[in-house]
Amino acid sequence: MIIVTGAAGFIGSFLIKALNEENFNAIIAVDHFDNVEKNKNLEGLKIQERVNRDLFLPWLDKNYELVEFVFHIGARTDTTEFDTQLLDRLNTQYTKDLWVKCCQYQLPLVYASSAATYGLGEMGYDDDESKIDRLKPLNPYGQSKQDFDVWALKQKEKPFFWAGLKFFNVYGPNEYHKGRMASVIWHAYNQIQKTGKMKLFRSHNPQYKDGEQMRDFVYVKDVANVCLFLMHHRKNSGIYNLGSGKARTFLDLVKAVFAAVGKPPQIEFVDTPADIRDKYQYFTEANMGKLKSIGYIKKFYELEDGVREYVIKYLMS
Repeated sequence: MIIVTGAAGFIGSFLIKALNEENFNAIIAVDHFDNVEKNKNLEGLKIQERVNRDLFLPWLDKNYELVEFVFHIGARTDTTEFDTQLLDRLNTQYTKDLWVKCCQYQLPLVYASSAATYGLGEMGYDDDESKIDRLKPLNPYGQSKQDFDVWALKQKEKPFFWAGLKFFNVYGPNEYHKGRMASVIWHAYNQIQKTGKMKLFRSHNPQYKDGEQMRDFVYVKDVANVCLFLMHHRKNSGIYNLGSGKARTFLDLVKAVFAAVGKPPQIEFVDTPADIRDKYQYFTEANMGKLKSIGYIKKFYELEDGVREYVIKYLMS
């Protein structure tokens, strides 16, 4: 059996689909299952059992001998969440408890970290583990992921194989339930369909022109491919960046959406909301050398290709 936590979510559900496509059908889907919209992401997937996240660790105590691999994708991912106790419970402590179980039962573990741990990028975007304890996240969500990464690296007892994946700006199908936290591509498509135009955040940093803020956008198919590679590889444990390795502007992204829907670009700029303005990343770009150094050779989607497939195959269908 293969465990996927956050199973009904955006990345978790797509990972299950990718596992099914490789004929891994004994999937244990772990989530809260309280969101009817999210649960639609599991329709048509081959799943052996659904386990509520609050009951999962006791379930694992009883069934660990049947488990082959653990993907811990589930987390509270709202970057505007300021309840640090909630984030510690759902993100940091929950992952610590699962880590201990994986050590106890000798289960391989891949867990979701985040590029939010890099903050403003003062230390760069290198997944060099000697620098990780010096990173300065900009929000409590990023800090909850950072706290676990630092804790994991300090542990004497580790799963025989483990990997923490610092997800950059992931986009793709199954994210419609995320609301404000959905990718700019999802928002762009829906705004264009309703109004014929797209609003982007104005730059409040003199080093960047409006719309030229840059992020590392990575297609969820690439994320799933890396997860599957690590499941088969099972060596070279550690923390890895997971982005495309190429920063692109929000203008590039939105123009790709307009091209996919066959409409001329109509872009307006609005002020960045005050509650996130001082925590806004103007540039992110994953150094992907470490993952490539352990044998990952698949080419990542170019932004235009990923956006075109996402829009035409999933959003417009």
